[in-house]
Amino acid sequence: MYDTVVVATDGSESVERAVTVATDFAGRFEADCHALYVVDTRVFADAPRDLRPDLRAAVEDRGRAALADVEDRADGVTTEIREGRPAEEIVDYAREVDADVVATGTRGRHGEGRIVLGSVAEEVVRTAPMPVLTVRKLAEEE
Repeated sequence: MYDTVVVATDGSESVERAVTVATDFAGRFEADCHALYVVDTRVFADAPRDLRPDLRAAVEDRGRAALADVEDRADGVTTEIREGRPAEEIVDYAREVDADVVATGTRGRHGEGRIVLGSVAEEVVRTAPMPVLTVRKLAEEE
C-alpha cells in the first residue's frame, strides 16, 4: 500500500516529530524513506551580494545536519538537498520518486506565526497529488 514515504525537513525543532512519524510509518510498511531539505533561494535575494556565499554555505550546512539527523533515526534513508521554493520542490521530488505519502511538520523555521499550518505545509497540502501527512509538534504537557 505504501512503498515510498517522503519527509520534508528544515531541521527545526517543530519538524522533529514529523521525522519520527515518517520514519516510523516507513518502517511499519517496509517502505522506502526519502528525506528532503530545500534551500529556499528566496532568502538570498535580500542579502548583500558579498554575504551571499557565506549565507548559502550556512543554509546548506544546516540542511546537511537536518538530513544527517534523519539518517541517524532510520536505516536506509535516501537524502536529497534541492534549491528553489520549498513547497514546489517538495511536491516535485515526491512526484519524481513516486511517493505514496509526504510527511511534513505543520510549522517550520519561517512559519511560527501561522495559526494552523505553516505556509510551506499549506501549499504542499494544496498542490500535492498524493496524500500529505501533516504532523504538529506536541506541547510539552502532551
